[in-house]
Amino acid sequence: MIKKILISQPQPQGKNPYSQIEEKFNIKIDFKKFFGIEPIDAKDFKKQKINIEDFSGIIFTSRTAIDHFFRLMEEAKITVPNSMKYFCMNEKIALYLQKYIVYRKRKIFPANSTDDSLMEILQKFKDEALLLPGSEGYKSSLYNKLKKNKFNITLAGIYRNVSADLKDIDIYSYDMLVFFSHWGVKALLDNFPDFKEKQDGILIASYGNETAKALKKAGLNIDIKFNPKKHRSIQDAITDFIESKTKAEKDA
Repeated sequence: MIKKILISQPQPQGKNPYSQIEEKFNIKIDFKKFFGIEPIDAKDFKKQKINIEDFSGIIFTSRTAIDHFFRLMEEAKITVPNSMKYFCMNEKIALYLQKYIVYRKRKIFPANSTDDSLMEILQKFKDEALLLPGSEGYKSSLYNKLKKNKFNITLAGIYRNVSADLKDIDIYSYDMLVFFSHWGVKALLDNFPDFKEKQDGILIASYGNETAKALKKAGLNIDIKFNPKKHRSIQDAITDFIESKTKAEKDA
């Protein structure tokens, strides 16, 4: 029986998308951010010798990347050309750009939350000089795919990811852990290096291809994997899993 779930993110502000799971299955859901983000200042950014005017397109894979990119542009007194194209991992991220640009006057291309869907869009712009802002020193699966396919792609470190201190959590009291990035997986192993040996039936839900790869690399089983073709959200994926598990137990 699944009684406790730990979400490796902060508790949502406003409406809680997990409340239906709690009510429907009588499950307690806790939230804990597994990693933090340290900003890179304008001085360190300039050391990367990135000239924004050399690029015709920017790829954003998260709202965090958008916030830190435009923060740095303001701190470094850099103007982003109005002709810049924006390629976003999904529509929510694309719409978030409204916080910083006049949305209707820019060329914005949202994908469908997967590397492959974004790659499909980018194939039409293979001659563009593309900038991929993200965590310092980290080469994502998207970046690796773009390099492999001969895109003109440059990484820009705009923040640093650091594991949170999770020692106050009784991690083994949970029946399910839910991960959204490889940074969350890294934080789990940084805090509980013997988790693989002690996992002992704790279920793991994974959102995103990179998260799944990190879990597999760590030798951890993935019980629930978000599928954008099948699920609208990770909450739907968890609900489907619990309903299937409950039905199987009743039929047994």
